[in-house]
Amino acid sequence: MDAGGPEGGGAERPAGPFALSPIGWVRSPYQRRFATPQQASAVDSDAEAVLQLDPVLIPESALGDLAGMERLWVVSWLHRGGTWAPLVMPPRGPRVRRSLFSTRSPDRPNPIGLSVVRLLRVEGRNLHVQGIDLIDGTPILDIKPYLPYADAFPGAKAGWIDEIPRDAPQFMRHPPPRDGEP
Repeated sequence: MDAGGPEGGGAERPAGPFALSPIGWVRSPYQRRFATPQQASAVDSDAEAVLQLDPVLIPESALGDLAGMERLWVVSWLHRGGTWAPLVMPPRGPRVRRSLFSTRSPDRPNPIGLSVVRLLRVEGRNLHVQGIDLIDGTPILDIKPYLPYADAFPGAKAGWIDEIPRDAPQFMRHPPPRDGEP
């Protein structure tokens, strides 16, 4: 198998840039990046949101078989992300910098988000969901079904993350807003 790397030649690799268009936008109660839960499904967030799909791009028939699906993957563009760095300070655990790709920091070379949400109901092109970890206005790139037989690996190891107690406090980079502040 040819790795296609710089030294190995091999298959042609598209260099980019790539053009992506949102298929919709998140309508969420979260307005600020640093007031939004991280890994909302892990902390059982009960916040509800709506995934509003673009009526020009997405026909309602594209959503026809979602009935009975409990969870969805939402692929998003983290449009309010910052600059990325090879080492980041995770919000939980010991205050040490970790390699970017061993974390879920939103500040990445390509700020693509991956969230799993609970599907509550479908109304036209609006998907009502629970457990969102995205801010209001986040562009949606794609939606895929969560498949327990293919997506769940309960015994998988998470390296340094396994050493952090599940109920460990989360450190905030910025204080929460006061009443009346955005």
